[in-house]
Amino acid sequence: MRHLVAHRKLGRTSSHRKALLRNLCTSLVMHERIITTLPKAKELRPFTEHVITLGRKARAMRESGKIESAVHLTRQAAAYFFPGNAGLDSKQHNPGSERTAGVAALKKLTGDLAERFANRPGGYIRIYKLGPRKGDGAEMALIEFVGSEEKKAVEDKSEKTAKKSDKK
Repeated sequence: MRHLVAHRKLGRTSSHRKALLRNLCTSLVMHERIITTLPKAKELRPFTEHVITLGRKARAMRESGKIESAVHLTRQAAAYFFPGNAGLDSKQHNPGSERTAGVAALKKLTGDLAERFANRPGGYIRIYKLGPRKGDGAEMALIEFVGSEEKKAVEDKSEKTAKKSDKK
């Protein structure tokens, strides 16, 4: 019996599983939609929704003037991404260097995504089943943020108008 057994193991050790979920979460926040296997997508949804909730709370605290609470919540959310500025020389910090995905994801989380989901109480993520993968038959899924389909439609329209104006 599986009483009180909450999560899938995904065929990995606990540290590998945690690294996988952090990587998927970072990619999802940065790109707003990713394609992965269905079990990974189902495991990623609550992981990422908790991050979004932390980002929303941090933004709300910052707007209300409670900076200490906002910093605490932002640091909690950062634990769900990989640390930033990895690969830089530890003795010197180059402020002009590009940020790593973890830092960029945290900035996007507390900015754009927190603003977009400010009035939404939950359910930030949608999963679409795509069918089996050709190579090994693994069930694939598209996981995306709710509302990213409108953003994609606007981008597609702007690309089409740009192509039409280029042809003229």
